[in-house]
Amino acid sequence: MSAPGLSPTKAAPTRRIPSRPAGSVPPRSSFAKNLRRNLTAHGFLIGALICFALFSWYPMIREFFLAFQKTDNGGVSWVGLDNLRTVVNDPVFWQAWKNTLLFTVLALVFGFLVPFVVALVINEFRHGKGYLRLLVYLPVMLPPVASVLLFKYLYDPGYGLLNELIGFFGLPEQQWLQDPDTSMLSVVVASTWMNMGGAALIYLAALQGIPGELYEAAELDGAGVLRKIWYVTIPQTRLILSLMLLMQIISTMQVFVEPFLLTGGAGPEGSTTTVVYLIYQYAFNFNNYGAAAALGLLLLVLLAGFSAAYVKLSRAENE
Repeated sequence: MSAPGLSPTKAAPTRRIPSRPAGSVPPRSSFAKNLRRNLTAHGFLIGALICFALFSWYPMIREFFLAFQKTDNGGVSWVGLDNLRTVVNDPVFWQAWKNTLLFTVLALVFGFLVPFVVALVINEFRHGKGYLRLLVYLPVMLPPVASVLLFKYLYDPGYGLLNELIGFFGLPEQQWLQDPDTSMLSVVVASTWMNMGGAALIYLAALQGIPGELYEAAELDGAGVLRKIWYVTIPQTRLILSLMLLMQIISTMQVFVEPFLLTGGAGPEGSTTTVVYLIYQYAFNFNNYGAAAALGLLLLVLLAGFSAAYVKLSRAENE
């Protein structure tokens, strides 16, 4: 029996601390982990930006200023458009542009069409595609100097394999690199063989992404091989084809290695003098870095115009 006036006391309510799920990370540790991960990612990004800044962006900016300057006895002076006038008044200037455009057109005929046809042929094989891809890409893995020396041996007028081959059929020997009528075409053939492997593999990857049902529907409609290529293959790979066309134009407009090693740069009667080779002559033979930079700036503006036109056309098609 309890004492009078006294009542049993109630126990104070206890606050329950929520338990942390197993395997959870405290907020501070999660923040530190995310910070370390982001620092690593930003470290790789900063390294790439530094490489681009040193070896790509800075030379372009330096070229822009150098195009309006003249270096004389270690001193630098601003000359305005004098370097551009010097380049334009050079009689080799227009010949170099003519040869560059000729090389670009021929390279588009061979270097743009041949890899696409090679990719179409490889795509039709059911077995051995890996070996064929390796065989096609092998010239790209060879050093450019080795490939050019190989073609220089093939084109040799005395003991060259190409003249031996055409002589077997009773045809007269040709001065492939010594004749101004055939020198540029010879350079284009060598350049196409050296560089078509990468383009062929890109086209092959695009072809393998085309649904087979489209070809089956075209066959049911009675389409032959050429009609399937025209109405199925080309529309399905239009984006890749247009992008590769732009890259082909940009790369061929900057051709230098092939004519420099095959024909010494200028070629017979200046038939293989290109814009980039003329830039090389201004800079390293004439020691006129301002004129070389001015000519390089003209080439940069032209290629930037091609790129801007491609971007505008691509946006118009997507809209």
